[in-house]
Amino acid sequence: MLPLVNIALAFIVVGIIVAIIGVDPFLALRLLVTGALGSWESIGYTLYYATNFTFTGLAVAVAFHAGLFNIGGEGQAYLGGLGCGLAILALDRWLPAWLLIPIAIAAAALFGAAWAAVPAWLQAWRGSHIVITTIMFNFVASALMVYLMVNVLIAPGSMTPQSRGFAPSGQLPAIAGLPLNLSLALALACCAGVWVFLWHTPWGYALRTMGHNPEAAVYGGTNLRRMTMLAMCLSGALAGFVGVNELMGVHHRIVLDFQAGYGFAGIAVALMGRNHPLGVLLAALLFGALQQGGAELAFEIPSITREMVVVIQGLIILFSGALAHLPRPWLQALFARRAP
Repeated sequence: MLPLVNIALAFIVVGIIVAIIGVDPFLALRLLVTGALGSWESIGYTLYYATNFTFTGLAVAVAFHAGLFNIGGEGQAYLGGLGCGLAILALDRWLPAWLLIPIAIAAAALFGAAWAAVPAWLQAWRGSHIVITTIMFNFVASALMVYLMVNVLIAPGSMTPQSRGFAPSGQLPAIAGLPLNLSLALALACCAGVWVFLWHTPWGYALRTMGHNPEAAVYGGTNLRRMTMLAMCLSGALAGFVGVNELMGVHHRIVLDFQAGYGFAGIAVALMGRNHPLGVLLAALLFGALQQGGAELAFEIPSITREMVVVIQGLIILFSGALAHLPRPWLQALFARRAP
């Protein structure tokens, strides 16, 4: 009940803000829902955005279960896209799609995991705080990508910092001509895989034990350093799949800033989804609907800008994070009255 109540409180506050600026909040809500779910095209865009939020939400959730706060999803998604793009640029002229696509997906996971492995090693062996190192690595990743795109990977004769286009064998098939592509199936597979790993394998049990009580995990024979590396590498690999959706599914080339804030939004998605794959998937759908519906809302009502949609997301993050337990006493009192 807590996530639902938190979302309702956030939308009540948003409704008050919208009313203050002179817009009917019920009209705004109707336009938001229609823009996100009113047509097959709208649904396709919502699912496309939700795919990225699912990847980054799962990435944060896996680290959370290990007691680690991974704020480096932006950089890990960026490097995952770089690995995916490099694999395609190197092989798309020789390999068919059925062979190249799995290689590119594996490269995205490998580069994302490698970028997360450095902060993990610094935490496990040097005692550096994972929050500080992961957030700083976002800036390093951004600077590295700018250098590579401007000086190394830019297409010959291009004035825009982007690579040459991928051959058809390096592109994921689009669904109904929309940005939505087969990355959606990969996101669903990742949800199932994370659920099986965390709750049905010895490694997942050890990882969750470390997150709940590191001393008990050590007593049970868990190597905390190795488990830190495992958790962060899995987290980085999941974030790296954003590059698969964006580069292989939409842009069909390496471009700058394709990750577009998905890494930070994944923190809110994981918090709202209570770090469970099913909850992450539902929260990702909500954020995807806000992303797509907000664009329609800003188009129909000029006084509500894209920044207002960011405010809505921020309030949801506020109520799902900092104020997550605000309604808990009310709910406990309500259920205590109903209890026999």
